[in-house]
Amino acid sequence: MSEKTIEALVEGGKASAGPPLGPALGPLGVNIGDVINAINEKTKDFAGMKIPVKVIVDGKNFDIKVGTPPVSALIKKEANLNKLSSNPKEDKVADLKIEQIIKIAKAKKDGLNSVDMKSSVKQIIGSCVSYGILVEGKDPKIIINEINEGKYDDEIIHEKTELSAEELKKLEEEKKKLAEEREKHLEEMKKKANEIINQMKGAERHKIIAKMEEEGVSKDVINELLPKEGETKEAKVKEEETKEKTGEEKK
Repeated sequence: MSEKTIEALVEGGKASAGPPLGPALGPLGVNIGDVINAINEKTKDFAGMKIPVKVIVDGKNFDIKVGTPPVSALIKKEANLNKLSSNPKEDKVADLKIEQIIKIAKAKKDGLNSVDMKSSVKQIIGSCVSYGILVEGKDPKIIINEINEGKYDDEIIHEKTELSAEELKKLEEEKKKLAEEREKHLEEMKKKANEIINQMKGAERHKIIAKMEEEGVSKDVINELLPKEGETKEAKVKEEETKEKTGEEKK
């Protein structure tokens, strides 16, 4: 019998003998239960995420190759977030410890163009810049400099990934604090934006937007307070939901 490859997208640790795997594996004569157990063992660390898997069957034997979620999904999982920052320069949404960064780097090591773990860790931290994530309570760029200076060599060399319950508790407290700061900042931007709208009443829309951008008002606030002609709030919400869904499918 020639080698056959079955590809599927499964939830981490929760593959089953039902579709899509069961029906595809059935005709190949392989032990489906053994395959499912092996997949769940290999994907258990990705609970709650969709994982691409390949099952390569050769007679009664099989091999399983497991892909990994995108870095953004792994960061969301470690930070316990539903979504990342849409304005990362101004709004920080969570803080991660170096151990969590190392955990993500280990999960993605085969997909990163890195020569060693230190380079992989710095790549993941670089991604945090774009997602509004602090690392060790600091700007990720500062942490990269500290890594270059050798500050986290022990953690990286020994690939430490575990955190204490107390450390996890502190991270959750920090996340709540950041959420409060974001809400306060959002209200300040809306206040500033409304002042500009009132001051420039009657001016062309693009001029008002230019002034808002000059004053540092985010695009989200601009779009909320100055929707395009004919754009209703309901339509905008639907558009955002579609974008988010499409983004997840691409990931």
